[in-house]
Amino acid sequence: MLLETQARESLDKLKEFDFLGLAQAWGLKLLGAVLILLLGMWLAKRLSRAMDRAFERGHMEATLRGFLRNIAYAAMLVVVIVAALQSLGVPTTSVMAVLGAAGLAIGLALKDSLSNIASGVMLIVQRPIHVGDFVQAAGLEGTVEQIRVFQTRMRTIDNRVIVIPNSLITTAPIINFTANPRRRVDLPVGVGYEDDLKVAREVLLAAAAANPKVLADPVPEVWVTALAESSVNIELRAWVDTPNYGVVRSELMEAIRNGILGRGLNIPYPQRDLHVYHRDGDGRPLADLLARSVADDGDRK
Repeated sequence: MLLETQARESLDKLKEFDFLGLAQAWGLKLLGAVLILLLGMWLAKRLSRAMDRAFERGHMEATLRGFLRNIAYAAMLVVVIVAALQSLGVPTTSVMAVLGAAGLAIGLALKDSLSNIASGVMLIVQRPIHVGDFVQAAGLEGTVEQIRVFQTRMRTIDNRVIVIPNSLITTAPIINFTANPRRRVDLPVGVGYEDDLKVAREVLLAAAAANPKVLADPVPEVWVTALAESSVNIELRAWVDTPNYGVVRSELMEAIRNGILGRGLNIPYPQRDLHVYHRDGDGRPLADLLARSVADDGDRK
C-alpha cells in the first residue's frame, strides 16, 4: 500500500509539472543559441574576408594575410560560441577558465612552433629578405624561394633545397647580398717585395678598365692593405651591378693573373727554409763525429 501511495503521488506531481512551459522556455533558449551561433559564424566569416581585403589593399604579404585572417576568424568563433553558451544559461566563467587552461597547455606544448610563427611574422612584416634575394641566413647561403609562417625555403647555387625554421633565421645575423642594386668587388693580390707597386697598380686598374661590366662611377681603386711575410698585399676595389658580381669577379681574377705575369711581376707564395741538425746522444753534432771518424780511418792507414 505504501508503494502504491508513493507512485500515485509521483504521478500527481508529474501531471502538475508544466512540460509545455519548460519546452517553450528551453526551446526558445536553444533557438536563440542556434541563431547566435549561425549569425556569429556568418558575421565572423564576413569580417575576416573584409580584413583580408584591407590587408591586400595595404600590400601585405599573402602568407601573413592568410595567417592573420585565420587567427581573427578563430578568435571570433570563440566569442560566438561563448555567447551561444551564455544564452543557454551555461556559466561562461568556467568555460573561459577551461579555455584558458587549454590555451596555456597548447602554448607550452607548441612553444617551438609558436616561436617559428612569431619569427615568420617578423620576417614578413619587417622584410629583411624577399623572395628572389640571395642571402646568408643561419649560416647557410641560397636564393630565397618561399617565406612561410613556420619555415623559409632557400635554394643553393648547386640546386639543393634548404628548409630553415624561421626562429633560426631571426636569431642569427642575416646577410642580404642582393638587397642593393650595386656591389663592390674586392680582389686581394700579393706581389713580391722587389716588384714595382706602381706597375702592379697599373695592371689592376687596366684589368678593371678593360671589363665593360665594371662601373665607371665610383672609380675603381687600388689599395695597399698589408706587408705580409712573403708579399705586399694590394687590393682592387671595383663596383658592379649586383647580378654581374660573380661573373665580373671571375673575369677580373683571370685578367689580373695574366697581366701580372705578362708585366714580369711575381705572385709569391709562402716559403720556408728548413735546417735539420743531427746530433748524437751526448749532444755533439753528427757531422763532427763523421769528420772525426774519417780522419781516424786515414790515420790508421
